[in-house]
Amino acid sequence: MSSLAVNALHKKRKSYTWFYFLFPSIAIMLVFFIYPILLTFFYSFTNLALTGESAKELKFIGLDNYIHMFKDPAVKVSIWNTLIFLFGSAVIGQQVLGFIIALLMKHKKRAFRRVIGTIVLAGWVTPEIVCALCLYSFFGDEGTLNSILAFLGIQEVTWLYTVPMLTIILANIWHGTAFSMLVFQAALDDVPSEIEEAAVVDGASRWQVLSRIIIPYIKDTITTNMMLVTLQTLGVFGLIYAMTGGGPGNSTTTLPIFMYNQAFVNYQLGYGTAISLLLLVIGIVLSLFYVRSMK
Repeated sequence: MSSLAVNALHKKRKSYTWFYFLFPSIAIMLVFFIYPILLTFFYSFTNLALTGESAKELKFIGLDNYIHMFKDPAVKVSIWNTLIFLFGSAVIGQQVLGFIIALLMKHKKRAFRRVIGTIVLAGWVTPEIVCALCLYSFFGDEGTLNSILAFLGIQEVTWLYTVPMLTIILANIWHGTAFSMLVFQAALDDVPSEIEEAAVVDGASRWQVLSRIIIPYIKDTITTNMMLVTLQTLGVFGLIYAMTGGGPGNSTTTLPIFMYNQAFVNYQLGYGTAISLLLLVIGIVLSLFYVRSMK
C-alpha cells in the first residue's frame, strides 16, 4: 500500500475519532432523554390507562386526548394557575428579590456576605418536600404566622384556604431565591467599579447608576437567569402537592398537578401524557422567547 493511501486511511480514521469519545454521551441522551420523549409523544395518541377497559388493550385514538384537553375547562384553569404561579414566584419573586439581595450585598464585607448568603442558601439547599412541610407549618391554621398574629392581637387568617396561591408563591420564592442571588452576585462583581465611580463623579444618582450602567451591563445574565428560573418553576410539583394538593378545589392546581391527577389518580396515562406535552410546549415557547430577547 502506497504512502498516500496510508495517509488517507489515517486521516479518515482520525476524522471519526470524535465519534468514539461522544458515543457514550449520545447513547445516554438517546436512551434517557430522546426515547422517553418519543414514547410520551406516542402514548399521548393512545388510550393508555392503568385500570378499566382501556387497560386491557392499547389502542391508537388519534387526537382524541388533545381534543378533550382543549375542551376541558379544568385545563384552562390549570394553565391560568400555572401562569400566575410562574409570574409571581419566578418573574417577580425570585428574579427581583434575588437581584435586590445581591445588589445590597455588593461592596459589603466578606463576613457580612457570608452570613446573609448562608441564611438565604438555607432555603435553597433544603429538599423541596421538607421546604413544603416547613411552610405548611408556618401558614397552617395553628402555625407560626397565626401565632404571631394572635400575639399581636390581630385576627388569625386561614392562609392555605383564603389565599392558597399566595402561600405557594411565597413558599417557592423562599425556596428558590438563592439561585438568582448567586447568579446576580457573580454578575455584579464583574461590573467595573471605575465606571460606577466615574458616573457618581459626573453627578449621576444611585438610580441612574443602576438603570443606565449596572442593569445594561448584566442584561444577558438577567435574561439567562430568567430562562433558567422560569423552566425550573414551570415543573414545580412536590412543593404545591405537599402544601395544598392543588386545592382548595382547583385554586392551586397547576399543569404538573393536573397532569399527575389525570395520570396517576384517575389512571388515564394517555390523557396525562398529552397534558405533559402541553407543558413541554409551554417551556419551549418561553425558552425561544428568552433566547430571542437575548439577541
